[in-house]
Amino acid sequence: MPVKVRRGQLRSAAAVALMAVLAACGRIIPPGQAPIPPVAQPAVPVVANALLAGVAAGPAITNLGIVRSDALGALRSFRESCPRLTSRTDTSGLTRPGDWVPACTAAAKWPDAEPESFFPVYFETVRVGDGKTLVTGYYEPEIAGTRTRQAGFDVPVYRVPPDLVRAKIGDAPPNPDGSQPLGRYDASGLFVRYFDRGEIYDGALAGKGLEIGWAADPVEMFFLQIQGSGRLRAPDGTVLRIGYAGQNGHAYTGIGGVMRERGLLGTGPGQYAGSMQGIMQYVRENPDAGKALMRENRSFVFFRELTGDGPLGALNVPVRGRDSAAADPAFVPLGAPVWLDIDRTEANGLWIAQDTGGAIKGPNRIDSFWGAGAEARTIAGGMSGRGTALLLLPRGTLARIGTAAGSK
Repeated sequence: MPVKVRRGQLRSAAAVALMAVLAACGRIIPPGQAPIPPVAQPAVPVVANALLAGVAAGPAITNLGIVRSDALGALRSFRESCPRLTSRTDTSGLTRPGDWVPACTAAAKWPDAEPESFFPVYFETVRVGDGKTLVTGYYEPEIAGTRTRQAGFDVPVYRVPPDLVRAKIGDAPPNPDGSQPLGRYDASGLFVRYFDRGEIYDGALAGKGLEIGWAADPVEMFFLQIQGSGRLRAPDGTVLRIGYAGQNGHAYTGIGGVMRERGLLGTGPGQYAGSMQGIMQYVRENPDAGKALMRENRSFVFFRELTGDGPLGALNVPVRGRDSAAADPAFVPLGAPVWLDIDRTEANGLWIAQDTGGAIKGPNRIDSFWGAGAEARTIAGGMSGRGTALLLLPRGTLARIGTAAGSK
């Protein structure tokens, strides 16, 4: 996703999101495509949420130029988000569940023939901070894999182990955000860190019946973990769709960044292209060093089988190619429409924030989802756009926020 292990089930969702900058995490670059030059990530402001980052009114929605084809997908995804929008707490500080009820009630019956007229009636645009955005992309990869182990398919795809738990209060120091750390209780009852990637590769989970599938290529599986969801296609053409279910509690380390620090990526003699293909080439041409490199990302993702017509994002609703995006819920209410105007025209227009990502942090940081297949891989892999982002919030939101701020 993500991920990117994305926090949502695409993690996607629960998966950390890949960014376009290999120094951060090794975003996929398709074969034959020039590598994306390293792009410095915008500094994440030290503010808790969008309300503290500052918000201001944006242009009228009628001036955005929303087209019917773009609005239809956004309207459908917005509908699917409404049950969560009207019930969950918005950590951005911008909206309350009840604020979304009028738009969601109308969306349920709004005719698909006139989707572009829906948004100006029920929304207003809001700029968070300076509105400057960095937009990357992710997609749902497909690799060779089977449901049951067979010759040539022996890379396990694990479900969440039952002994992966959060520490009881007092058994371990809390995380910086106040949550309890993930780990396990050993035979003596002591809480310890969970097995890391290397230990799992060495068989720490083997023989416990946790496998939900088997992949053919450990390197492809490594990158599918970073995307956070994907498809395993068997030789007979059957497909097993898997999505993020959990993570082992260890911090994510982007191996692209590790390679860059060691001078392994570049255009000089002995260096490899700054792309997923370049990283994979290094791993395959240097098997021992490549295996050691992958182990440096101690984070490990667990999966579950997905059913339905799309991978699930952090809202637990399907994410749709060209309609759904990941954002930081501290700055974007999950389920809200987002308008992008950037230097990559294919990503301009309406998106619905339905997912999150470990690398998708700060105001106006967006990761666009492009679906599955070769075209999705190409676009997502090369996506790195800059411009402006606007939130579409229920009408009256900005006035209410201003009134509340003035009364303090």
